[in-house]
Amino acid sequence: MSTPTKDNIPSTPVTGEVTDRVDGGSVDQKKVDAKPEKNQPATLPSTPDEAAIEGLADLLDGNYRARKDAIRPLLNNADFLPKIDGTLDEIRADNLENVQAIADSGNIQGSFSPLNGGDGEVAAGVSSLELIAQINNSACIKSGVQFGLWGGAVDALGTERHIEFAQGAMNLSKLGCFAMTEIGHGSNVQQIETTATYDPETKEFIVNSPTPGSKKAYIGNAARDGRWAAVFAQLYTPDSEESKGVHCIIVRIRENDGSAVEGVTCSDHGHKGGLLGVDNGMIMFDNVRVPRENLLNRFADVSEDGTYISSIESKNRRFFTMLATLVRGRLGVGASAAGAARAGLAIAVKYANIRRQFEAGEAGQESRLIDYRAHRRRLLIPLAKSYALAVFQNKLLDRFQEQTDAIISGQWNPADPTDEQDRAGREMETLAAIFKATAATHANKTLQECREACGGAGFMAENLLTTFRADVDVFTTFEGDDTILRQLVGKNLLTAYGKEVSELSPFGMARFVASNVGDILTRRSGIAAGVQTIQDRVSGTGSLFDAETQLRVVQTREEQVLNSLVRRVQVARKMDRDEAAKVIDRSQDHLLAAAVAYGDRMMVQAMIEAEEKLPADSPARPVFEQIRHLFVLDTITTYGDWYQEHNVLTSGRIKAAKAAVNDLVDSLGPWSEVLVDAFKIPQVVLDRPMMTNGGTDLS
Repeated sequence: MSTPTKDNIPSTPVTGEVTDRVDGGSVDQKKVDAKPEKNQPATLPSTPDEAAIEGLADLLDGNYRARKDAIRPLLNNADFLPKIDGTLDEIRADNLENVQAIADSGNIQGSFSPLNGGDGEVAAGVSSLELIAQINNSACIKSGVQFGLWGGAVDALGTERHIEFAQGAMNLSKLGCFAMTEIGHGSNVQQIETTATYDPETKEFIVNSPTPGSKKAYIGNAARDGRWAAVFAQLYTPDSEESKGVHCIIVRIRENDGSAVEGVTCSDHGHKGGLLGVDNGMIMFDNVRVPRENLLNRFADVSEDGTYISSIESKNRRFFTMLATLVRGRLGVGASAAGAARAGLAIAVKYANIRRQFEAGEAGQESRLIDYRAHRRRLLIPLAKSYALAVFQNKLLDRFQEQTDAIISGQWNPADPTDEQDRAGREMETLAAIFKATAATHANKTLQECREACGGAGFMAENLLTTFRADVDVFTTFEGDDTILRQLVGKNLLTAYGKEVSELSPFGMARFVASNVGDILTRRSGIAAGVQTIQDRVSGTGSLFDAETQLRVVQTREEQVLNSLVRRVQVARKMDRDEAAKVIDRSQDHLLAAAVAYGDRMMVQAMIEAEEKLPADSPARPVFEQIRHLFVLDTITTYGDWYQEHNVLTSGRIKAAKAAVNDLVDSLGPWSEVLVDAFKIPQVVLDRPMMTNGGTDLS
């Protein structure tokens, strides 16, 4: 693939007056005649075709429409709206009823493995969380804790002897926690301090919190409802004073009546900045004795006499194999964040189509908010990114489901994967990390924009936007801090997912990169079809509206940022450990930039693939095509300085992209309600007080 430059991507002037560089790079202030951009799509009809809604909805739902349609009627219920009045205990009790209703509906159980009575449809379970987040994020997160984290840990790491716990997680007869994070060790899970020491005389593990920093913190379900916990701890056996690494063990923390178990201290975090329906708390263990059988032993076990047994010899590899449970969690958080953002956009767009303010047209008639270009930009640009995230999510879930199916069928042994499977698993970790980080950051930014776009009305709790905004705030830091996840993505891109640097220590990474530069720069990590395959299927014209050109432009940024990062890191080849670590630390800005560029390319690729699946005569196709243009061209203009500095696009091309963004929001403006109707947000969410009486503003 050739690298796009100003020579092989023809310059496209902008309609109107522009200044462009001429001979020698000097600036010519004269007016330049404009030429139309090739392949520029026609403006959509001013009267939208509602037939496009179903086509767009099918594209957004992907392969999970049946599961989503099964749960939608349950959620379109005012009882599921987040409770904002009452005591903290009342709000939590109400939320527990919501989660029980979800369990009783039977829509979650299918995500568990066949061993535990499910269908192994983990991707469908993640999709269900996305929908719950569109109405109540407290219910979504508490469901995620119960079914995805506590239940998911037992399901993924347990065996036949733990079936009762998995089934109890499904029906809520065993309410549980996912006790991984410690107050002294947040993202650094490998160094947690909680211990589980085996006593062969009693055939029990002794679980203990040896230091104040080992207190389990921010744990969902720990403050009120949890009766059990999947506790991650350093495992010790009699044959060695050295830890066998982090393992997961089931510990009872409360009796059925809610009273404390001897040796367990649970405390309440109380009021938080959001998610008031989730009872987050802290847990300390004082030499709590636990039956040997409670060790989740899929990848490692301890015999009655204290002998440690594992099919995975490497401690580091065992650790990362066990932490594969985090992939499901990160996909769930990303999908939930994306769902909440779409709900906020639907509310704000609906309001923008009825709220009138100032005269912009016919005398005496105030214009609607959506009639103003500035308002269209503030809502439709993030809306286009929400579409990009939705189709990206579908590709990730398809891939994750394929891997899960292979594991269930026995074709893939997580304890001893083939080299290809190992690489695919690490790619999945990387994809889940960039998806979660991108979706969570996008949700926070978008919901704040939606709140402001609705003026004073948006600040009223009854209109839900402040609740959505407060609830997703923590999404940027749980299941992995977004910045740290982007660093993980950058490191994985650097190391090409190599087994040799599974620890990702600064020194190990620097040495690996220094000796594998050529290999790193030639690797690709596609989702379904490879990038080159896509380019073979579309004809390139060099136009900024051409799919091939768009993909080449965003991919060029990805490749060159990674190339530059490799050059910065490889100087550590001859350095000692401390100096090499400093090189990595000084390169963190580049790590983050590489991760963001990678995510942008993945979303563009997913949009192109999704668009190809729409029938040529579908009324949704020209609409989605313009959504794709809007997302890509906004991405290009966001990094316009980079493209000019690296001689990828001229200033004229950047100006053309900026002008096109304005044209696209103008074209899509009349279709804004069609675009959000395709989200299929529950009507009870859209029936906000500010939508009545002409949408009278409270500002």
